[in-house]
Amino acid sequence: METTNLEIKPTRALLVSVDTGEYDARSSLDELFELAKSAGADPVLSIEQKLSRIEPGTCVGSGKLEEITNVCKTEEIDLLIFDLELSPVQIRNIENATDTRTIDRTMLILDIFAQRAKSKEGKLQVELAQLKYMLPRLTGKGIEMSRLGGGIGTRGPGETKLETDKRHIRRRMETLKDALKEVENHRIQLRRRRKKDNVITVAIVGYTNAGKSTLMNFLTEAGVLAQDKLFATLDPTSRALKLPNGVSVMMIDTVGLVRRLPHHLVEAFKSTLEEAALADIILNVCDASSQEASLHLDVTEKLLVSLGCVDTPIVKVLNKCDLLADDMDIMRIRDAVKISAKHGRGIDELLKAIEDNLPLRVKTVKLLFPFDKAGLSAALRATSVVNSEEYTENGIEVEAVIDEATYGRLREYVVD
Repeated sequence: METTNLEIKPTRALLVSVDTGEYDARSSLDELFELAKSAGADPVLSIEQKLSRIEPGTCVGSGKLEEITNVCKTEEIDLLIFDLELSPVQIRNIENATDTRTIDRTMLILDIFAQRAKSKEGKLQVELAQLKYMLPRLTGKGIEMSRLGGGIGTRGPGETKLETDKRHIRRRMETLKDALKEVENHRIQLRRRRKKDNVITVAIVGYTNAGKSTLMNFLTEAGVLAQDKLFATLDPTSRALKLPNGVSVMMIDTVGLVRRLPHHLVEAFKSTLEEAALADIILNVCDASSQEASLHLDVTEKLLVSLGCVDTPIVKVLNKCDLLADDMDIMRIRDAVKISAKHGRGIDELLKAIEDNLPLRVKTVKLLFPFDKAGLSAALRATSVVNSEEYTENGIEVEAVIDEATYGRLREYVVD
């Protein structure tokens, strides 16, 4: 029996941008292009329009809507993606005019999140975000949405199907919130255990597709999905890393950021972002080959400050420096570590920067033990990282990396 291989045709998408001057529409459209590709669509064309305000019924003007309709027909467009959030009325009117399925930026990001989420927590967060977005957009379609008619002889205490749908969604949202609370409680217990065990955490944050997962893999061999796609990583991954000075830290890879991320998506992934907010050191990683690298660093830092990371050391990391010419302006960003996670360049400097920003509860000190206290030196080797040990005429001189509690016990033996 003959079998034929049917090639799946990619979804041909037309991107639509409306520039009202509120943000950099060109850069946002470039990002939408990458988002569409990450979702599996083929963004073949884009259309832009400058407006003083959004048209309430169709988002774009009537002439531009006619142009979009013609492009959809001539280019066989399967999907319209608008680079802003559309109302239900706007979506319906645009679809009726163009006869083409229409989604907005938020719907596209939610779709990518749904594809990428792997863990139980990630899936719960995605579904909750989808339902939050869907609830205010449920609309009735006339008499078919009602269980009971509204005319003579059909009135009754029944509720419309729309009301029932909304009630089911609200109930499901409460169930998801309860489930997420359980997961969050588990995460809190892990954090408490880390603190009790004096574990130092280093969070990797930054814009999506900056190479955070590639860096995580290089440092810890974590096996995190590292692809040239936006939002390749949604679920936080934690792996141990031993620094050159002997101190072990816990590296945490977090969800990437995008510009104009809808607030309910930020809320849905709050627990992931909290991993960064509660870390001892934060690596703010950006794609140095992006023309907006400086902006990405600043936006990420402002978000971290809004999460309460005022006193947390933040190390700026310029990744993908192998793609740059030496004279590019990005290389002049002050106080930044320049690396290529893909090729392992600059990693020694990055590790040194992490060591330099270790919290005070872990420090490298020199101690001098009298010979009759040699047992203290042996005990130190069993519990801490000893860099050097030398017998001198004055006693046993030890250089070690010790935690706050050990420092308190041995303070009298610390020498300058």
